[in-house]
Amino acid sequence: MPEKFEEKYEDVLQNIEFGIQRVYQEHSEMTDWDALKAIEALIRVYQAKARKRDAPQFQLALLPQETFDSVQLMCEWRLGRAEMVNDQGARVDAEMKPKTVDEIVLCLKRVRRSIEFWNRKGGRQGYLKFVSQFVK
Repeated sequence: MPEKFEEKYEDVLQNIEFGIQRVYQEHSEMTDWDALKAIEALIRVYQAKARKRDAPQFQLALLPQETFDSVQLMCEWRLGRAEMVNDQGARVDAEMKPKTVDEIVLCLKRVRRSIEFWNRKGGRQGYLKFVSQFVK
């Protein structure tokens, strides 16, 4: 039986969600819409990169921009283009196999669907509150 998408990319999806939750923990007023705007912008940026085009420029509001920056750092790390260090200064997951831009886009699209689903079920912070149970 083929591996489910969520199982195959669980670590990447968690990293993206951690990037979103980091901003939500600092800004309790954040909404699913803020997260959605950031994820949609990142999808467009990485789709442009996959097509070897210039990334579009965005004028995002404060919380979507902060979320964009946080999640982009995670994406760049998963692509092998950025380094993560822990509180002691040691590299995190030095043995991690980098993902492709196409894989990152697929993961961002999966998170977008999750935001839309949980927003419909739980209201303006439905996704953020649901995911906060699992991402600390």
